[in-house]
Amino acid sequence: MYNCSVLHVLLIVIFILSGWLKGNLQISKHQQHKNHSTKASHGSLLRVKRGWIWSQILVEEEDPTVRKIGQLKSDYDTGDFTIKYILSGEGAGELFIIDEYTGDIQVIKPLDREKKDFYILQAQAINRRSKQPTEPESEFIIKVLDINDNAPEFINEPYMSSIPEMCPTGTTVIQVTATDADDPKFGNNAKLIYSILQGEPYFSVEPKTGIIVTSLPDMDREARDMYLVVVQVKDMLGLTGGYSATTTVTISLTDVNDNGPMFQHNLYTFSISESAPVGTTVGRIKAEDGDIGVNAKMKYSLDDMESNTFTIQTDPNTQEGIILLAQLLDYESKKRFIITVEAINENVDTRFLNVLEFRDRTTLKINVKNVDEPPIFSEMLYRWNILENTPIGTEVGTIYSRDMDTNNPIRYSISQSSDRRKMFRINPSNGTVYVAEPLDRETAAWHNLTITAREIKDGQLFSTVSVLIKVLDVNDNVPTLLKDYQLYVCEDMQAGEIVGLISATDIDNPVDGHNFYFSMIPDKHINPNFTIRDNQDNTAVILARRSTFSRHDRMQYHLPVVIRDNGSPILSSTTTLTIIVCKCQPAGHCPSVDVKAQALSLDVSILTVLGISVCIIALIVLSTIILALKKYKMLCTKKQAMQELETEEFSEKVMSLAIPDTDSCQNVSLRPNQRRREYRLHREDVTASIRMSLCHSHLVGPEDEVFQQFMLDRLAEADEDPHVPPFDTLKTYTFEGTGSVMDSLSSLESATFDPFVSHGNFLRLSPWQGEVEDETFF
Repeated sequence: MYNCSVLHVLLIVIFILSGWLKGNLQISKHQQHKNHSTKASHGSLLRVKRGWIWSQILVEEEDPTVRKIGQLKSDYDTGDFTIKYILSGEGAGELFIIDEYTGDIQVIKPLDREKKDFYILQAQAINRRSKQPTEPESEFIIKVLDINDNAPEFINEPYMSSIPEMCPTGTTVIQVTATDADDPKFGNNAKLIYSILQGEPYFSVEPKTGIIVTSLPDMDREARDMYLVVVQVKDMLGLTGGYSATTTVTISLTDVNDNGPMFQHNLYTFSISESAPVGTTVGRIKAEDGDIGVNAKMKYSLDDMESNTFTIQTDPNTQEGIILLAQLLDYESKKRFIITVEAINENVDTRFLNVLEFRDRTTLKINVKNVDEPPIFSEMLYRWNILENTPIGTEVGTIYSRDMDTNNPIRYSISQSSDRRKMFRINPSNGTVYVAEPLDRETAAWHNLTITAREIKDGQLFSTVSVLIKVLDVNDNVPTLLKDYQLYVCEDMQAGEIVGLISATDIDNPVDGHNFYFSMIPDKHINPNFTIRDNQDNTAVILARRSTFSRHDRMQYHLPVVIRDNGSPILSSTTTLTIIVCKCQPAGHCPSVDVKAQALSLDVSILTVLGISVCIIALIVLSTIILALKKYKMLCTKKQAMQELETEEFSEKVMSLAIPDTDSCQNVSLRPNQRRREYRLHREDVTASIRMSLCHSHLVGPEDEVFQQFMLDRLAEADEDPHVPPFDTLKTYTFEGTGSVMDSLSSLESATFDPFVSHGNFLRLSPWQGEVEDETFF
């Protein structure tokens, strides 16, 4: 701050001296002008034209005080205020003002050089009386002087870099860059200096460029793999009173192959059962390596003597050595194996170690355990192929296994859980698998069977193996359309235009892929409306064969399409497409809204017709029932009237035609008595009841209890009524029913036989034989 104040004082002194010199120069010029004018007035009438030139005015930024920064002065200004000074240009009136009488220029607001470092203004002097300029317009510059009011800033943050470990001193790591908004041409305000606050003695930075370099040799990644370096930047060349900023640089060390593998033990011991199958993992070993990545990759090897029984592989994730069984073991043949293992780095860098330091050795001891093994299969997984639709009983393959101990016989079976549909069967003695049910690839393309081999003598020992059976495809499915196509043809469609595009699918899976062929049904008549063009790419287009379709003539068409595949044998199918006629739009196609409206209107019309038809049928049936009921009622009324009339006539006729027996009936009187009239009234009621019963007799059968009770009541009435004709010989009943269990209802066979009434003459009663055969009167 002290240096800044001194600089400011020096600048002010320079400015004052420049103003003083300029004023003296103006005075001198003014005096010379006077002398020259005097001489010219005495010697010549010509006047020399004078132009006023303004040099730039310097103003310090960020000063909030209102202050005078310069003055405009015309040679013709005599101090009587007849000259008016005018200021125009950048910032005039807002940042800079002028006293129109004295020409003093003042700055009224603080300036920021970082926003604008100079202003161009125009000055003019005008005579107040004549309104004419006394001096030509002159242009001058106000330059803003810089002060250190901005701190430096780092760019392109964050900074991250990496270098290989063990690199030499002076290795370039990264360059950091900072900027300062102050004027780099004025003083030291923007002169930057870099330094390290944290990270020494491992790293250093060049003060002027910001380049970070290593300052300590042989940095080991295995000891420390990351460093955080804090870099500081200062302006004013690092002098007191300047501004500063810091940034953090993350520096990581990358690995180099400067470490070799090393086993932690000299001897590793493992055990394995003699019944272990080939490929069984015996154990894992690892040689430690301090490096990472590709520098830590290694491969393991076994000595040649035992390499046929065991193998070793490297786990790519953990770099462990995996010992695997390569051959079947036999405890009776060999009980122990001693093997030497060597670990070697894949990538060797002789800059740091010699070749021998990139390898290490150890010893393996593998003991074989004696066990009673279950049967061993010849393969760990069986894979078979078979064609679909293969006849039942076809052999698929054979499972082989044996008992390693005593060669006991083995029995084979298929696990029910793996073959629930029982598609296969196996010969329990030799392990041959046969087809038991028809195979369909489209239903199941793979069958995963689990087959068990069990020792017969010792049922506890068994082994299982998986059998994958792939069902190969046979062309046994016809091709079909890819979807349910709904095609539309507009009324104005022309011949040859495309109605729609169709495609096909087939659930078969041929090796060479599907090839479908589309055609019309072979017929001696050619379809006059549409045709099919095969595109030879499993698609076809439907084309119109004629122009101008009409919905009034026909709403839809049905087009049969024949689809053939390329299988062996070739299969085909016929599908009928429905093509609906719709109203054309200006674009020439059928809009979906119109098609939906047509379909909706068609559905509504069909429903309307069906509803109306149902209503009409219901009205017809109802009318028929009402007419039938009326006719039946009228018929019943007519029958009742005729029966009553004929009954009365019949009674009178019987009374008038009765001829009594002279031996036994001389004193019989034929006049009606009171008891007969009462019974006649009762008889009429019974007759009406019987008549009503006859009207409903078609609903009651002879086996019905009501009918039987009715007949018993009528028999009782006939037995107790000796006074009303017809008498026993003439007693007739209209209907007794077919298959009736009752005997004759005639009173001739009843117990209450009255010889007085029934013994005598037999009368022929003609009224009982009416003109209508189906009518019966009582």
